[in-house]
Formats: sequence, C-alpha cells, structure tokens
Amino acid sequence: MTAVRETNAMIAGMAPVALSGRWHFCTVAADDPRCDRLRLIARATLAETEGWSLILDEAAAVAEGMTTDMPMTQISLEVHSALDGIGLTAAISKALTEAELPCNIVAGYHHDHIFVPSGRADEAVALLRARAKEAGAM
Repeated sequence: MTAVRETNAMIAGMAPVALSGRWHFCTVAADDPRCDRLRLIARATLAETEGWSLILDEAAAVAEGMTTDMPMTQISLEVHSALDGIGLTAAISKALTEAELPCNIVAGYHHDHIFVPSGRADEAVALLRARAKEAGAM
C-alpha cells in the first residue's frame, strides 16, 4: 500500500470508522511498579517528563484504579497517510473544532487515529465522512 501524501487526497481518502471498545487516557510514573506491565497492555504509550501516558481499555483502567471519567472511542481514518503529509491533522481538527467536539490524535505508521468522547463518536464519524466527501468533490 502506497502512502498518500497530497493534502486533498489524504482528506478525500478518509474512511473514518469507530472501533469497538472504550479507552481511557491514563498516566503512571516511570518508577511505578506497574509501569512496565501497563505499557505492555496499553493501546498506545508516550514517554513524557512527568511519566508515561497510556491509552488503556476500560477494564484495565478500572482494574488499576485509574481515572475513567472521560471514556473515549477510537476512530481510525483508514487512509494510509504519509508520515510527512501535510494538512490531514488540520482538516480533522478544524471539522471537529467547529462542532465543539474534543479529540486527541494519535498517528500510527499506516493510519491516523482520533479518540473522541464515546458519547459523540457517531457525530465525529459523520463529520469526518462529510469532510472527506467535500474534499473528493474539489
């Protein structure tokens, strides 16, 4: 699969789909005895100065006593966006900002993923599909 680099093609190529599960953004100190184990089961991790940021599924977050006050749904954009592509993140942010819909974006090697409050996942998917359709009409 060849990565899409051109801005409009990336946006038009989005085929957002909400994945199953509820996810929580959590944090654990690097010296916490649970750190290595939690990093292995996390959906994604990021080392920060304050410790590790983890995206944990709901069961793991609850079992570990983590904060679970903002359950998120993962939406995969499904377009194979180039790592050096420009504009996809801006287009996503603009569409969701206009709807006052918070999101957290995580870029993977093949695809970009957004995490939105679970109660608004269907709305986010619809907005992003409309934005992709609009870009395809250009």
